[in-house]
Amino acid sequence: MWLAPLHGITNYHFRNCLYRHVEGIDVAVTPFLPVGAAAQLNVRRWRDVAPENNTTCETIPQLIGNNPPHFVDTIRELQKLGYNRFNWNIGCPAAQVVRKQRGCGIMPHPAWVEDVVKLVTEETDCRFSVKMRLGLRNTDEGIEIVKRLNPYPLDFIAVHPRLGIQQYEGVPDLDTFQKIYDLSTNPLIYSGDIFDIPSYQQLLARFPNLMAVMLGRGILRNPFLAEELRAGTPLPEEMRRQRFSDFYSDYVDMLRQVRGEQGSLSVLKELWHYFAHFFCLTEPELHSLLRLTDYSEFCGRAAEIVRG
Repeated sequence: MWLAPLHGITNYHFRNCLYRHVEGIDVAVTPFLPVGAAAQLNVRRWRDVAPENNTTCETIPQLIGNNPPHFVDTIRELQKLGYNRFNWNIGCPAAQVVRKQRGCGIMPHPAWVEDVVKLVTEETDCRFSVKMRLGLRNTDEGIEIVKRLNPYPLDFIAVHPRLGIQQYEGVPDLDTFQKIYDLSTNPLIYSGDIFDIPSYQQLLARFPNLMAVMLGRGILRNPFLAEELRAGTPLPEEMRRQRFSDFYSDYVDMLRQVRGEQGSLSVLKELWHYFAHFFCLTEPELHSLLRLTDYSEFCGRAAEIVRG
């Protein structure tokens, strides 16, 4: 099982706290980092990929950008830190990213995508991969990109089976994913809407040759999802609650030390949109929690929910 990158959430603080309390995560891809020219880079300031902060689980830095030489320069600098696997994000659907023709904004330009992959594979010895969607506005974009990438020996292609314009709305388009699955000569990783054991088992039954499954929102909704998917059975409810309590307490303490109380509050509120699923909160119950603006009051109410 792989941990998907969620920008602003799955940084090394969160990842390391998660690893202390859960099992089953083999590889993590970091939230994206911007590529740049060698003269402008100081990758040792990128704390999220500092080797000392990534000692527990294999970590793959994710890069974002659209300038082919900048990818080569950035990869060479990160190789000095000991990394040799890199992932390129061409799937982020955020409007501010797409406008700059980064993330999903580059998908309507398959030749441009190929230019990056071609230069990286020719000029470096790294294991390079791509994380993408089915396209920005139509699925022809994703299919064309996969065709163009087939001649290149990529580490893998991770696919979220939605269009960029969909964000996270609607259901995954597994029929188009099937076309990519049949077409790609590079290993595929599936990423998107794996929330429970039945959805995972159905996915593997239809796509038995996947390299891996990447868990993002699913593992925020249920930190023990990877363990349960491996075991094929949910953890006992009392155990789940106690272990969540231990994980959450550890994370809140760590976050307060790093961000302070007010800085922590916005992060915790974002996470509780996901944690609400773990505790089956109703919309009014979640809104009641998120309306709280005092850190101590928020933490007290959240602790009551966790304790049950």
